[in-house]
Amino acid sequence: MNKTSGKIFIIDDDEEICQSISLLLKSAGYKIETFNSTEKFLVTENHNGAGCILLDVFLGGKTGIELQEEIETKFESLPIIFITGQGTIPLSVEAMKKGALNFLQKPIDDKELFSAIEEALNRSNALLTVQNEVEKFKSLVNSLTAREYEIFRHVISGMLNKQIAAELGIAEHTVKNHRLNITEKLKVKSVAEMVYIAEKLNIKGAIIKNNS
Repeated sequence: MNKTSGKIFIIDDDEEICQSISLLLKSAGYKIETFNSTEKFLVTENHNGAGCILLDVFLGGKTGIELQEEIETKFESLPIIFITGQGTIPLSVEAMKKGALNFLQKPIDDKELFSAIEEALNRSNALLTVQNEVEKFKSLVNSLTAREYEIFRHVISGMLNKQIAAELGIAEHTVKNHRLNITEKLKVKSVAEMVYIAEKLNIKGAIIKNNS
């Protein structure tokens, strides 16, 4: 990927290691920002673009793994690559189970580091694509009126216009008009596309109450 489109955040309390990795990555064309503690990183503004985090496992205070969940909650699109000079197999397994993308041992091999970073940036871009799509769908669904949203939930449950009309106690032509508005607002042409949006936003179909 284009190195200028991503940013690498290095979190390590070993100044020498931090500077060494930073210089290496800068020489390869990456954008870098360094921190000597996870706490300092967590109070920064969220990064909206692609990127990844190089996180030392053993920092002063809480370990990187202890703060892993907190980091991933705030920086959802930034995969974590753990780095350590004291790593063990159980430790690396724990980190990977919690969602870390990679676990590198110090001294870090340059090729391994670049490979891990490229993988992380590709993952970050994929996460951003999904997040942007979800935000777009949220905006579209939020443009629906309360009645349109109600009918939308009935449509994605597989109900026909006449069934929706009977269920809601309204005329069938009224349902048709609302469905036309829904398709225009959601920028879709089919029920399948509506279902796709609903799945991405975890919107459940309406529960049918009228069985007649």
